[in-house]
Amino acid sequence: MKILQSWLKEYVDIDIPAEKLVEKLFGSGFEVEETIYLGKDIEKIVVGEVTSIEKYEGTHLYICHVNCGSYGEDNLILTGADNVFKGAKVPAAVVGAKLPNGLEIQPRKMKDMMSYGMLCSGGELGIDDNWIKGADVNGILILPQDAPVGEDIVKYLELDDYVFDISITANRPDCQSVLGIAREVAAFLRKPLKEPDYSYNPTEITKDEISVEVIDKDLCPRYLGHYIYDVKHFESPQWMKRRLSVCGFGAIDAIVDITNYVLLEIGQPMHAYDLDTLDGKSIVVRRAKNGEKIVTLDEKERLLTPENLLICDKEKGVGLAGIMGGLNSEIEPTTSEILLEAAKFRRDNVRKTSRSLGLHTDAAARFEKGVDEYGVEKGMERALNLAEKLGCAKVGKSHFDVTAGENTGSRKFDVTVEKINSVLGIEVPQSEIVSILKALAFEVSENGTTLTVTVPRYREDVENYQDIAEEVIREYGYDKVVPTFLKTAEVTSGGLNYLQAKELSVKKYFCSMGFYEIQTLAMYSSRELDMLLLPEDAPERKCIELLNPITDNLSIMRTNMSPCMINVIADNVKNDRSEGRFFELANIYLPKSLPLTEAPEERKILCLGAFGANESFFTVKAAIESFALTNGLDLRFERGERSYLHPGITADIFCENRKIGVIGKLKYEIIDSLNIAEGKKSDLNIILAEIDYSAVQELYKKEIKYTPDNGFAKIKRDLSLILDKKTLCVEVEDEIKSASGLVSSVSLFDHYENEKLGFGKKSLSFSITFADKADVTDEQADSEMEKIISNLSEKIGAVRR
Repeated sequence: MKILQSWLKEYVDIDIPAEKLVEKLFGSGFEVEETIYLGKDIEKIVVGEVTSIEKYEGTHLYICHVNCGSYGEDNLILTGADNVFKGAKVPAAVVGAKLPNGLEIQPRKMKDMMSYGMLCSGGELGIDDNWIKGADVNGILILPQDAPVGEDIVKYLELDDYVFDISITANRPDCQSVLGIAREVAAFLRKPLKEPDYSYNPTEITKDEISVEVIDKDLCPRYLGHYIYDVKHFESPQWMKRRLSVCGFGAIDAIVDITNYVLLEIGQPMHAYDLDTLDGKSIVVRRAKNGEKIVTLDEKERLLTPENLLICDKEKGVGLAGIMGGLNSEIEPTTSEILLEAAKFRRDNVRKTSRSLGLHTDAAARFEKGVDEYGVEKGMERALNLAEKLGCAKVGKSHFDVTAGENTGSRKFDVTVEKINSVLGIEVPQSEIVSILKALAFEVSENGTTLTVTVPRYREDVENYQDIAEEVIREYGYDKVVPTFLKTAEVTSGGLNYLQAKELSVKKYFCSMGFYEIQTLAMYSSRELDMLLLPEDAPERKCIELLNPITDNLSIMRTNMSPCMINVIADNVKNDRSEGRFFELANIYLPKSLPLTEAPEERKILCLGAFGANESFFTVKAAIESFALTNGLDLRFERGERSYLHPGITADIFCENRKIGVIGKLKYEIIDSLNIAEGKKSDLNIILAEIDYSAVQELYKKEIKYTPDNGFAKIKRDLSLILDKKTLCVEVEDEIKSASGLVSSVSLFDHYENEKLGFGKKSLSFSITFADKADVTDEQADSEMEKIISNLSEKIGAVRR
């Protein structure tokens, strides 16, 4: 937000240099991103008077004698501009002068004559018609006849001024205006604030046909309208045009400029509706109908939904609430009657509408941070004052005020000095606290160490003693805060605790397995859950919705990590990376009840993702099994099912009979929906795994003891079986182990399917290791194998292949 220092000085007697003012603003929590001196690089340019002028024969030049006051009363300056005349007051750059474009004036020969200076145009001084009339002329800037000869042009054109580009944080919407910053300056300088003139004198003229109705008051808690008439169309005065120009607004017409001026000065966006274009002379504030359209002032047609708040007349939409007016109601040179609007619209609705339509305006930027009802009232009063003051309209008596019935008065609460100081960690004297709060326009009454604080109506961000403490320290000085321990703090030896160290080791382990760690946002949208093909009643759809999302794409807290991983993989594939492995260890957020009445359950999830032609279910499964072995976890994999994973290549992961996760291959139809470039999908395998790391933490063994090999010989046998496709690998492994007490390990090394095996059949091949406390002979191994085969045949119908 850009603010002129001279504009601030209208409200506060600023008696410190601009550099010091910037420091104090920063100390109060307002970062000045840039400070611009308007007269920068303009030196030795003064108001000059052309005392004589003659044509330089044979050239396009004119020979001028210019009175430059203390820089000489007879300066010979040649110019090619044909709008100069005898007696003209002009900006004259004498020898040694500097211009904003970097040009330095030196004597120079023009044809056969020397010129000792230059007459300047508005463009060469870096100004236009908004700054002074005539600056846009293709020639020399002709100054008013009362311009004093010899006066520094920086001073005369009021360029001896600073522009502060101030960053306003989201929690201080009351400061997104010149007046808002002036309040802060008045507070830290301990100077009185001089408010703008809000007075106006309405006539007795009314417009009884006008009506204002707010249907959706939840989205528009306050709406003011006022009738003005006998509207005259002319340019705004130069002082207003200058201020608008510096702040990025072009001057249009006095009545339109007033609405932009009030936006900058008071922070209240306003709009003017041509009454002749309003059907029924009515304003109706309602949600748009699904598919309803409006053409906005930028001449673009917008397709709306019930999520958008619309300003309408009896028949049609005439403006997008808080964003932009409709083309059908704009002010024209023929407009004679106007309904001025000042309103408060719910900021999250304005934000959503602005984002969804891709329509970003200065009004929307302010509404998104928040507009208070005090500003709504004062904005309207100031606009009516300026309309009357400039003589561009007469103020009628018809006034409309529609409210949702909310309490618009000042809020009051008690706070103790002890509580304030407990937040700050230092002892700020009570007298200083009271002085600071009063300087910030809080009303304070004292009863011992208890302060009864009345909050200004424009400070909707102040709700409790913590906010009061923040106000105090901003003015008292953050530099006075000293390091101190919290009351519950303890001195420790530092370092990581067991679980932190374990988590770090998990990350290092997966990095060693070729996985790269990623970090994604904890929010996404319901579209991500739709991508997973989750049914409407899926538990993952019970999400926490954000009241004020940054964008529609970040509107809910995640309940599943897979969408984040899928999107990262898709982005990599789109950027021509053919393979990769990623992991993320982060929280999901599970509401205990909806609507939310208590903090949600946060569970830490380990999500793995691998993609590429060489990746498969088994490559990721092997990494998980190796991780489990390293950490003393005994995992089992059983056939599983998820809406987004291939039904034949999905397994639930169990540890100690507790389901802790899932692994599987992403469905092809979801891969097709990712809009990955053609030719990359045919050989693209995407394997996902989600492990409930919070559960894994509970299953970790504090100590993993090394068990030395018993030194006895081990005998291995391979066994290939034909069995039903539905038979799980883990079932076969369990039956093998239960049939023989000499089996020390069983591992699958081949999975084969072919129609020659028989309908609904598959072949699994296992490697079986026999070992005991003594040597196992070949005869014993053969005997045990017979028992195993017999058991498999009886229990699961397996046939040796």
